[in-house]
Amino acid sequence: MNRAGRALLVVGDVVTDVVARHGTPLAPATDTTAEIRTLPGGAGANAACWAVRSGAGEVRLLGRVGTDAADWHERALRAAGVRPLLVRDAEAATATVIALVDASAERTFLTDSGAALRLSPADWCPELLDGVARLHLSGYLFFADPSRGAARRALRDAGEAGVAVSVDPASAGFLAALGADRFLAAAEGAEVLLPNADEARVLTGHAGPERAAAELSRRFPLVVVTLGAAGALVAEDGAVTARVAAPPVRPVDSTGAGDAFTGAFLAARLAGADPAKAAEAGCGAGAEAVTAVGGRPPVPPTDGRSAS
Repeated sequence: MNRAGRALLVVGDVVTDVVARHGTPLAPATDTTAEIRTLPGGAGANAACWAVRSGAGEVRLLGRVGTDAADWHERALRAAGVRPLLVRDAEAATATVIALVDASAERTFLTDSGAALRLSPADWCPELLDGVARLHLSGYLFFADPSRGAARRALRDAGEAGVAVSVDPASAGFLAALGADRFLAAAEGAEVLLPNADEARVLTGHAGPERAAAELSRRFPLVVVTLGAAGALVAEDGAVTARVAAPPVRPVDSTGAGDAFTGAFLAARLAGADPAKAAEAGCGAGAEAVTAVGGRPPVPPTDGRSAS
């Protein structure tokens, strides 16, 4: 098998996002005016799209989707420059997330994982690593037995092939439900861990992101903790080695900001950037992402539903 290459392979979730932006607090038991859009999303898919936007030459995405929306998602990914490797599930619908975005641009998710977490070891094969320089795993895969098995197999095969692996822990709430020890054990072998501050806190028990980043970097060679508008921390060998600022922007929707960071960070690493420079690229993409609705960079619409 040909392992030499420069491609990025993302294994993760493909999701239909229903983004509801409400300028006033939710009114229980009655109506709240909102701007609502249906968009392609998913942490893994978003990161892949932002990697292309950030200059990665070839980006592939392996994920599982329901037959209900598979064609739409394939068109949206291709329009963004991503090569989709989608497994179609005839028994489960495509994952759907309702993102409630308040006036401060903060988002709260209602998540139906659908087909996304039904990705299984049978959907993976080592040949998927042909031509791949980096493998990225969306942390959502670790929250169900079938998809966790697929992630672990991909991690193992990447290690044997000498392909660097990064993991985004994805969800503080799901991490707390699974348990930090179980997640950390499943992610063992990854070169890079990309948590946000809340996820780093759940994984270590430390409220301070600096201490959490330092502790995690004793377990993973490189840890980058994203801090939203405050930028990011880079940690290696048990110590914070860089603090990166985020460009100031006026946020509209924080959905997918971390995915944008991940995609740009990985594209920069593929291009040879050191961790601090890659984190700067990630912060720039994250800042751009929060100025628009949805989790992906803008692309032309694929059909009646918007894909921007």
